[in-house]
Amino acid sequence: MIEVSGKGGQIQFDGEYVTVSRKGFIARTTHGKGEKRLHVSQISAVQWKPAGPLVNGFIQFTVPGGIERRGQFGSQSMNAAQDENSVMFTKKQQPEFEKLRAAIDAAITAQHGPQLLTAAPSSLADELAKLAQLRDQGVLSSEEFERQKAKLLGH
Repeated sequence: MIEVSGKGGQIQFDGEYVTVSRKGFIARTTHGKGEKRLHVSQISAVQWKPAGPLVNGFIQFTVPGGIERRGQFGSQSMNAAQDENSVMFTKKQQPEFEKLRAAIDAAITAQHGPQLLTAAPSSLADELAKLAQLRDQGVLSSEEFERQKAKLLGH
């Protein structure tokens, strides 16, 4: 489980679901209290803007049929701050958000990728090796690895 806190929102990722929750005064005044849960199969894109010395960065999830706000130069961060599928972060918080982004990208690729990336189906051993590599890189926790391994093995 990966959990990160940003400006006005928190994100949890368990390997299958991304949960964006809003707690605290700032979050309630901009988005309202509550949470939104997205399965990785629902996420069609992850928009990323790194934090700079003077501006916050953000991570934004695009879902089919969603109406996220696209900003012109200079207004991306302001629009993302108002989007329900976005969470802002500071330069100090960015490394944790980068880990989250990598884990979500890996999960999206695992969900959609094998059919798109390879002409021939990969073997069970190849899939297990990929999962082990993600675990060894710190993208998947041991629990997430075991859960995905069990799914592959049909348990």
